[in-house]
Amino acid sequence: MVTIRFLPHEKEIQVEPGTILLRAAMEAGVHINASCGGEGACGKCRVLIENGQVEGGGKEKLRPEDWDKGYRLACKSLVNEDILVLVPVESSVDSAVLNMASTPRRTAKIKEMSMEYLKEQGLFIPPVEKKCVELTAPSHGDNICDMTRLISHLRHKENEHGLEVNLSVLRKIPDVLRQENFKATLTLARPVRNECGKTRIINVQPGDTTNRNFALAIDIGTTTIYGEMVNCLTGEILAQYGEFNRQISYGEDVITRIVYAEKAGGLDKLHQAVIDTINTVIARLIKRSKIDVDDISAVALAGNTTMTQLLLKINTRHLRLSPYVPAATLYPPIKAADIGLDLAPHVTALVYPCISSYVGGDIVSGVMGSGMYLTEETTLFIDIGTNAEIVVGNKDWMMCAACSAGPAFEGGGVEHGMRASKGAIEDFSMDPITYEPMSLTIGNIRPKGICGSGLIIMLATMFELGVIDNQGKFHRNLGTKRIREKDGIWEYVVAWADETQIERDIVLTEVDIDNLIRAKGAMYSGCMTLLKEVGMDMQSLDRIILAGGFGSYIDLESAMTIGLLPELDPDKVIFVGNGSLLGARMSILTNRLRQDVVDVTNKMTNFELSETSSYMDNYIAALFLPHTDMGQFPRLKARMDARQAWREGKSGS
Repeated sequence: MVTIRFLPHEKEIQVEPGTILLRAAMEAGVHINASCGGEGACGKCRVLIENGQVEGGGKEKLRPEDWDKGYRLACKSLVNEDILVLVPVESSVDSAVLNMASTPRRTAKIKEMSMEYLKEQGLFIPPVEKKCVELTAPSHGDNICDMTRLISHLRHKENEHGLEVNLSVLRKIPDVLRQENFKATLTLARPVRNECGKTRIINVQPGDTTNRNFALAIDIGTTTIYGEMVNCLTGEILAQYGEFNRQISYGEDVITRIVYAEKAGGLDKLHQAVIDTINTVIARLIKRSKIDVDDISAVALAGNTTMTQLLLKINTRHLRLSPYVPAATLYPPIKAADIGLDLAPHVTALVYPCISSYVGGDIVSGVMGSGMYLTEETTLFIDIGTNAEIVVGNKDWMMCAACSAGPAFEGGGVEHGMRASKGAIEDFSMDPITYEPMSLTIGNIRPKGICGSGLIIMLATMFELGVIDNQGKFHRNLGTKRIREKDGIWEYVVAWADETQIERDIVLTEVDIDNLIRAKGAMYSGCMTLLKEVGMDMQSLDRIILAGGFGSYIDLESAMTIGLLPELDPDKVIFVGNGSLLGARMSILTNRLRQDVVDVTNKMTNFELSETSSYMDNYIAALFLPHTDMGQFPRLKARMDARQAWREGKSGS
């Protein structure tokens, strides 16, 4: 056995000689960025070998100066002797940023799904409720069994009929009823529709605990997992918490994880990683809200199709193979404990249904939570995250599609790209004369990389100021030392090494820009193709809803400048934040959503963009900044024409 010690985590592990360093880090619980899942394609799993030697190391993916300093790729390094490894700051996962009290650029409340609306319409009816009963104690003259006594009381005093009782409740009833002299509180799980199914008694507690009824809402994202603790009596959010999904150690995107799940033991590892993350979130929510775990009655979970199947430990292989078939689109209520969640045995897990392999429960949840399925307004719903999903329609019809944009805006495929965490450049501007940058980072500390919102603003700024052309190539005669050629690649130095946390220059290269253009092109062409297929254009829409954590922080003008989004009327745009979490929360506050969701999923027609010839035509046309047809971006064209006139006037004077 050989020993590996990881700094600054101070974690140590013993492994068999010949073990890949990245796998050893996973087993030790040390996160190292691995965007490509360990294939050696991304070059992100860069670590410093401070003591000892490794075999291999991925020299072709590292800059010569980094190789000479002792940096190696963890996915390409075989460990055959004791080593000391330093994990650089840019490869760390800092969940603190997910829970910072930051404000999105724009948010809006949806009237149809507000607490005020639910109460006003009489729809504030949580699917799980509590009732306190006071029974007559048994005697020699009245010695019917405890269960019959309870059911009889509910039937005659509470008008409850057709009840079912869980075995776990039956086991508790004799002792619980006698703890408070036959005064007890029952937790009742209502059927999805009143006309079918039965109400189940899922828990019994001594005394009156009707003032303590709570539920959890969980959004299972590819990159992050967010949760909320909700008071089912008032609708109040008692606590919120987010963690990076531990599956990111096995790959940044769903395709990489599906491939990993096909390996021996891969499905079990990915299932356990997401369960461990959710349990961490649940534990924090319980601690922050200071409630008893036995008072949690339900948990609603929403995630994309891959995340949902990994959560339920269902083979994901067929999600990426034509004809792209999910295991199921509807999921029955599940006992939370049966899938490994650290909750009481009575807690019911409500899992959002999906539409297809790439339009999942998170999108259905967003559509439900945003209320677009209730309105006559024709709406374009776009969820911007690791991937992009699009829905267009209203209460009468809906079409949906998924865009495989790739992880560029999450940092994948960008040399100094990173997730939104402390030290990530999130805002950027540039002097139009000297081309010197001004950057702001999350946490206002020295930079260590560039997050998605920063990349969008950076690209838009450089394009508008003429630093790059419409193909993403640098103009090389601007007279600034920040634009340079290194190792045959042109780049712009965003921050010099002595200004950063990582002790090397932070740059944006032409290769990075090309990857970003491809990602934005996929999203733009997805929107335009879907609209065209239903006989519409942007002017036909009444409103646009932007969802997703990333979507909430995106600078709208910059996104339109680079052609990530079509040129929209800003007054039509509504930002709803995490739509998946919003829908999950609403489903535990009103049975209306649980009743409607089956109808909505049946109404949503999935559209496979990859099988449509016009999609590829739109995609090729979108591989420029902002597009080959500037006529689609009249406001941007006017700004650039004005800037060009200013330049010509300045040079003439």
